[in-house]
Amino acid sequence: MGAAHDLLAARCPSWAVLNVVGARWVPTVLNALDAGPMRFTELKKVVEGVTAKALTETLRALEYDGIVDRVETPSVTPPRVEYSLTPLGRSLFEVLTPVREWAEQHVGDIAEARRRYQLNAQAETV
Repeated sequence: MGAAHDLLAARCPSWAVLNVVGARWVPTVLNALDAGPMRFTELKKVVEGVTAKALTETLRALEYDGIVDRVETPSVTPPRVEYSLTPLGRSLFEVLTPVREWAEQHVGDIAEARRRYQLNAQAETV
């Protein structure tokens, strides 16, 4: 277990980790890779709405941080590249799973809160 950090401190090293975990496509990519290794084109199909650029940047960041493993098979033409979760990535996925489940359970509550907020904002401008 790593050293304790003060997340509220401006220079806390935990921020760098949280920036990766909280990036837009990370939870979705991790969720897709939970099924097993996938090629880039497979991931792009599964992760609906992600651009090739955003997926490339996400995979590079996750590989850089040791969360995703990139394996290239150069003996195939063109070279075959697959992405998979590392043990560290799997441990992150396990932590994010309850967050995903919470989101799925409360999506209606959030939609209702947004609707009420918009109604109140409109009433205040009248």
